[in-house]
Amino acid sequence: MDRGAVANRVLIAQRFLSALGSEGERVFDLSHNTVTPKKIEGDAYWLHRKGAAPSDQGPLVIPGSRGTYSYLVQPTEIDPIGNAFSLAHGAGRKWRRSDVKGRLSGKYRPDDFLRTDLGGLVICEDKALIYEEAPQAYKNIDVVIQDMVDADLIRVLARLQPVLCYKIRRRQQWKAEYTECRKERKLGKAVEKTAKKKKARKGVRKRGRA
Repeated sequence: MDRGAVANRVLIAQRFLSALGSEGERVFDLSHNTVTPKKIEGDAYWLHRKGAAPSDQGPLVIPGSRGTYSYLVQPTEIDPIGNAFSLAHGAGRKWRRSDVKGRLSGKYRPDDFLRTDLGGLVICEDKALIYEEAPQAYKNIDVVIQDMVDADLIRVLARLQPVLCYKIRRRQQWKAEYTECRKERKLGKAVEKTAKKKKARKGVRKRGRA
């Protein structure tokens, strides 16, 4: 298991929830570069997945790009050994990262990528990265999913539409926004505490009158 990647995703989720002033529970986590022990027909092996999702751990999400749908799927396990207990982990790149800006910068400005064709919001202030992960740089996720359906590897449970893709903000701006968020949370808690005190005092007065 890629423990570093798992820990990093947990930290990102915790910080995101903290910024929202909310709580949450992890229901899904997927690594696609792993080396894991696996017993196959009684023999012990090491299963190395590079850019592949596990098909032996229940339902999983196979993502498209930030501008296309992703899919929640159920592996069929009809021939798990034949596909090495693995599935495509996403749409996959059509162009190398180093080639994307050269292909697209003449047609698109960075700001053109801040809204997707599906209406999703993209937050990314790294101008190189916003080109590297443009939807045009990826293969057609619908074709990838249909190929796996046709091969009896999966069945589709749901189609997911991206609403927000958060990649990176300038550190100083992020710190300012985080500080403001913390202030708003403290203010909200103070208002809530004051309201509870007022409510408690009213209750005492009512009981006194009774």
